[in-house]
Amino acid sequence: MKFGIRKPSLKRRISARTSIKRQVVHCAGIKMPRGYGFLKNPKKAIYNKVYNRTSFDIF
Repeated sequence: MKFGIRKPSLKRRISARTSIKRQVVHCAGIKMPRGYGFLKNPKKAIYNKVYNRTSFDIF
């Protein structure tokens, strides 16, 4: 778990937006409402909640 300042990564930003999984989910319309991520993957949702509260962005 990271604490403190986040370092933005251009490579990760581009790869996330151009991934095959993202395109398939978007085209198929298989989307959950905002805030329902805990139903899909509870472990990841808890991790993200803690991460977002303990780290901050420099921009």
